[in-house]
Amino acid sequence: MLEESAAGAEVTAAEVARLAGVGRAAVSNWRRRHADFPKPAGGTETSPSFALAEVEDWLRAQGKLAEVPLRERVWQQICAHPGGAVPALVEAGAALLVVRDRPTDWLELTAVSDARMAVLLRPVLGQVLAARLGAGHPLAAAAPRPAAMPLLRAAARLAAELGARKGFEFLLRRHLDASPRQYTLTPDGLAELMAALAGPGARTVLDPACGTGTLLRAVPGATALYAQDSSPELAALATLRLALHGSAQVRAAAADSLRADAHPRPPVDTVLCHPPFNERNWGHEELAYDPRWEYGFPARTESELAWVQHALAHLREGGTAVLLMPPAVAARRSGRRIRADLLRRGALRAVVALPAGAAPPYGIPLHLWVLRRPAPVAAPPAGLLLVDTAAAAADGRSRTAWPAVHGTAEAAWTAYERTGTVEEVPGVSRVVPVIELLDDDVDLTP
Repeated sequence: MLEESAAGAEVTAAEVARLAGVGRAAVSNWRRRHADFPKPAGGTETSPSFALAEVEDWLRAQGKLAEVPLRERVWQQICAHPGGAVPALVEAGAALLVVRDRPTDWLELTAVSDARMAVLLRPVLGQVLAARLGAGHPLAAAAPRPAAMPLLRAAARLAAELGARKGFEFLLRRHLDASPRQYTLTPDGLAELMAALAGPGARTVLDPACGTGTLLRAVPGATALYAQDSSPELAALATLRLALHGSAQVRAAAADSLRADAHPRPPVDTVLCHPPFNERNWGHEELAYDPRWEYGFPARTESELAWVQHALAHLREGGTAVLLMPPAVAARRSGRRIRADLLRRGALRAVVALPAGAAPPYGIPLHLWVLRRPAPVAAPPAGLLLVDTAAAAADGRSRTAWPAVHGTAEAAWTAYERTGTVEEVPGVSRVVPVIELLDDDVDLTP
């Protein structure tokens, strides 16, 4: 069944190299030296693809392929799905939830034919998904296709090898790596830093622009995760990724958070968000009288300040939000009145400048804004914490750089949280009195 399902799949030269356990240069050599190497079946002249079945036959004939690794076989089945990789990942992820949460039921389901398995799987799948995602979630109502059963069986074998969570992470990562221009990803190191700045008390957490769920996945100990993304594909992938990651209840929706907020209640402990940057069509015309604009109506060019206020509106009193921001938001004149009100009322607590290369777009040093929903009777803090982590790492994309960036930012924020001030480190961290920032520019650049 595996061979039949992969018959129409195509692989790149890099994937041929993985199948054979060699470097990509070896595949280039084979193509030049062996006239019987399979001809391209698709792709482009500079990046051709080859029929998987033909490649496997050739590798076996050359004695270069004893057995295709299971993870590669499952990935090729994902690629061969008639609807594309994302529907295949969704089907596999839903099945992996059953494998993890109802292992005995899964063994009984796989003891029958594919057609019978599809019939028996539907109610079990619906129960498992409803229990984790909530009754009425679209994924819980989807009927499994008999044609998908070979993929689901293979995914279950991968779970036996790696575990259900790691199996899905492997497949998802392969898809993201194969489509680098399709997604704007939040690096894991940045997600861990943002979760750390949010603090240890995050039990209910919202990400209104969740992407693949990286930020919510970084929060330890959460009991409820609320996710929303305007892309139905990303919302579905994030939903299953989060459900497989832990035991928290997952509530996810596919819609534009600013125009169609799916999680207005209840207020949450924490909001983490990597919003889209520099959007002009964020809803400026239709949202002019929205109650979320407590600190001022954002200009058309200030979509990021709309996301900031969306986050604050969803927090309980004393709750914390951490948002990734382009540096222009800290100084654009069109946003100075909103920045000033955020400072006066004590909602904005810290601005942390990251090294250039920490996250896409990699050419500019992005900022983290740490905000807190003020309590009505609490006095606002007298100063804003400014931190510049550029000296901690020369290149934020380096794995070894994140511990230094993380340590610098978290140490300053922890001290500020405890005492309301920090010992100034020239060029790195300082608490600036709010009164000094409330000038004509209200420039918050660290």
